[in-house]
Amino acid sequence: MKLVVFDVDGTLVDSQHLIVAAQGMAFAEHGLEAPARAVALSVVGLSLPQAFRRLVGEDGPVEGLSESYKRAFNTLRLDPAYEEPLFPGMADLIERLRARDDLRLGVATGKSRRGVDRLIESHGWGKVFATIQTADDAPSKPDPAMLHQAMAEVGALPETTVMIGDTTYDMDMAVSAGAAAIGVAWGYHPPGALLGAGAVTVVETASALADMFSGSFRESGAGTSIGDLASD
Repeated sequence: MKLVVFDVDGTLVDSQHLIVAAQGMAFAEHGLEAPARAVALSVVGLSLPQAFRRLVGEDGPVEGLSESYKRAFNTLRLDPAYEEPLFPGMADLIERLRARDDLRLGVATGKSRRGVDRLIESHGWGKVFATIQTADDAPSKPDPAMLHQAMAEVGALPETTVMIGDTTYDMDMAVSAGAAAIGVAWGYHPPGALLGAGAVTVVETASALADMFSGSFRESGAGTSIGDLASD
């Protein structure tokens, strides 16, 4: 069974404005200066405790910031100004891939299970993903546990699994799990960093990503042939 696993924030969903605003509110609640926007987005993809450890260190108020962030996020997401739209072309890509009987789709994300459930409900994706791995289910990326669990759930092998994401955490996780990694250029880490972390390639558009699963892409890397995964 061939398995295609998607990251969420920065890959499927453009949530940057909501994330930065929620971080700002969390830091303000603790009397701390919020990180610069680029720094705030650099930890997207990690679980909340891991993200805040990176931002304030082990001795900082990691647990308190995590709880403050959750409250702020849940408040702000009700404000239309902080809508989380899908990136251009991703809805069509998911629809195309879900129709394939030789593929199974999955999600591996630093979001909570509750947050993923909201996303899936809002887009009518209730029967789209055969496996959903969240920050509630496994250690934070880049630990490979999410992918190991995803593969076990659908009966996929590492050599028939590909991870699609926008951060080095996604790429590192895929490499550690023995899967192929594809980076997307519209997210929160630069293409060079994704390639350095083991991405077979970095795509610029959803259309280019779709081409990789239409049999038109035949480049190999990281020990796995994307062409083999993509071929009909």
